[in-house]
Amino acid sequence: MGINGRGAIRGEVTLPGDKSISHRVAMLAGIAQGSSRIRNFASSADCHATLDCVRRLGIEVEVNGREVVIHGQGLRGLAPAEMPASLDAQNSGSTIRMISGILAGQRFTTVIDGDSSLRRRPMRRIIEPLTLMGARITARDENYAPLRIIGGGLQAIDFTSGVASAQVKTCVLFAGLYADGRTTFREPSMSRNHSELMLREFGARLDQDDDGSLSIEGGTELQAVEYRVPGDLSSAAFFLAGASALAGSEVTVSDVSLNSTRTGFLAVLKYLGADVELSNVRSEHGEHIGDLRLSGGQLKTEAAGVVLDGEIIPHIIDEIPILAVLATQVEGRIEVRDARELRIKESDRIQTVVAGIRAMGGVIDEFEDGFAVSGPQQLSGARIETDGDHRIAMAFAIAGLMAEGKTEIIDADCAAVSFPEFYDILESLAGEGRIAR
Repeated sequence: MGINGRGAIRGEVTLPGDKSISHRVAMLAGIAQGSSRIRNFASSADCHATLDCVRRLGIEVEVNGREVVIHGQGLRGLAPAEMPASLDAQNSGSTIRMISGILAGQRFTTVIDGDSSLRRRPMRRIIEPLTLMGARITARDENYAPLRIIGGGLQAIDFTSGVASAQVKTCVLFAGLYADGRTTFREPSMSRNHSELMLREFGARLDQDDDGSLSIEGGTELQAVEYRVPGDLSSAAFFLAGASALAGSEVTVSDVSLNSTRTGFLAVLKYLGADVELSNVRSEHGEHIGDLRLSGGQLKTEAAGVVLDGEIIPHIIDEIPILAVLATQVEGRIEVRDARELRIKESDRIQTVVAGIRAMGGVIDEFEDGFAVSGPQQLSGARIETDGDHRIAMAFAIAGLMAEGKTEIIDADCAAVSFPEFYDILESLAGEGRIAR
């Protein structure tokens, strides 16, 4: 994939469904009673890995374009065609970590695995609470897929996670649906809250205390829903970053998720001086949705620069690679800390981002838990190694539009893991001849 030089991007974008929401609604629809109809389901390979896992649990799934109908079997109605049940999460950490909570509640054995990338990602963070609840789980080196889960007979726990992780939270809450009693979950800071909103939508008995802890009552049957998934703001972030840094750009995104636990990146753009305008904001299924318009301009920090750390990091974790690229075009210093979690994503995202920016002639300081960039810098076209990481491929495609000369993205097709339409949309915004396939 080649990106041919610097230039503005302009146009209107309608995005496929939010990936985080699509994963969760598919899993809950499978264990609800009745048939759930889901519109604008995510097109990503990861979310379709979730659908495949749901099917392998004996649940009928119909897919017609972006509409999915899932004929739920109730909490205890899963009936895999083979035993032990064999599931393939492919590249999706969301799939394996979240659905394991459901598998822990089943009175059968499941083996769930993934590709070589997924096998490098840590699972002890979900093994620990599920084992405390009574599931028996074996894993490679007690931490890595494949996982063999012998479920059933779960007991409620009061669990405090060592990391702010929506995947861990979702896993424990899903297991709590099957537990005897009331399961409580706590985390150091609030992670994205799609699971809480959606569990209530399906009829779960879920409470949140003033301290942020969540409690779910076991044994409550879920009911099918009609659900429309909003556009994915994490996917929009690539185009928004490009538009904010490139003079003469203007991008409008319609019907996109504006969940407050996901809009940290918008807050960063506004702080840097980007012109972000929201309209048609409304609530559907407890989620905030709306349209946004962003136009290019001169971005800068305050004189001392800005440090992004602490509680904002879980809210921008998926956008940090494109934020690093954007930082090269901002007047001032941007430092990201407390983002060690990026080391254990599809690639070591701190390392791959640093290598990519340096390959383009940029200057970036690397830390164990983040990086720092001072700008503005002139990037030059280069050959970018993605390590098979979809967010790295898309971030540096945008970097190619900020650079002088041609940028080549190696293994660019890995973007399909999360956003198969990315290059088509980018080409429509950048104009004919800018994207060479």
